[in-house]
Amino acid sequence: MDVVFSRLGSQAIKALKEAGKKSILINPNIATIQTSHFLADEVYYLPVTPEYVSHVIERERPGGIFLTFGGQTGLNVGVQMDKMGIFDRMGVKVLGTPIKTLETSEDRDLFAKALNGSYPPDTYQHYPSGSQLLT
Repeated sequence: MDVVFSRLGSQAIKALKEAGKKSILINPNIATIQTSHFLADEVYYLPVTPEYVSHVIERERPGGIFLTFGGQTGLNVGVQMDKMGIFDRMGVKVLGTPIKTLETSEDRDLFAKALNGSYPPDTYQHYPSGSQLLT
């Protein structure tokens, strides 16, 4: 999976560069293409934890942060930092997928409640018996 996240992250960094935005990357894996200095403007080879990410935010003062290009670790740490009030306190806006959506998608009960009523009652009647659904 690291290859997938590396590719997605690399494409996101390229898109930011094309839009004229500065990118700052935090990634402890020096063996990924994302950490190539020709992609990101700044690269920090640090563990992705609230403490280290907060330190980088204090130093760099970004206006926003993407959580969805770092795999599960980035998602978990981002949600944790939001609950700790770090993003609000430091004036950093979460870009892309909102925190509430991340929380909903990670919790089976919240996810089921979010989907409840989202589909017509006969949604699955069109599948032949014995068909498999990808979940």
